[in-house]
Amino acid sequence: MMSDTSEFDGLLDFSKALEEYAKVSDNVLEEEEKIAQDFVKDLLKLPSPKSKISKSGYTHLVSTFSYRKKSMEIEIGWGKYYGPMVERGTVKMRSSHPHLVPLWDRNSKRYIDSFKKRNNL
Repeated sequence: MMSDTSEFDGLLDFSKALEEYAKVSDNVLEEEEKIAQDFVKDLLKLPSPKSKISKSGYTHLVSTFSYRKKSMEIEIGWGKYYGPMVERGTVKMRSSHPHLVPLWDRNSKRYIDSFKKRNNL
């Protein structure tokens, strides 16, 4: 015996929500890639501090941000091996100079809102 139709209505709403998320889940990697593209665009707009290196062919660390798509994930990072050391600091560095985390913290809501808008959520 069913006690209340509101319980049934709640289950229908939940079922509809699951269907909507299932539509998005088919394209999760594609959606992550779109967010990664937006994030890297913003990273490349960061000002490049004056470098003491003037050798030809030198590319500043800030200009090397990129992402790569692996089988089931997206990685965002630097094109130089020492990027994580600059971001987090090392034992021998007096301080870190983070780029990725502060920019993500400032703009993550915008990336998520863009995702929701693309997927009508």
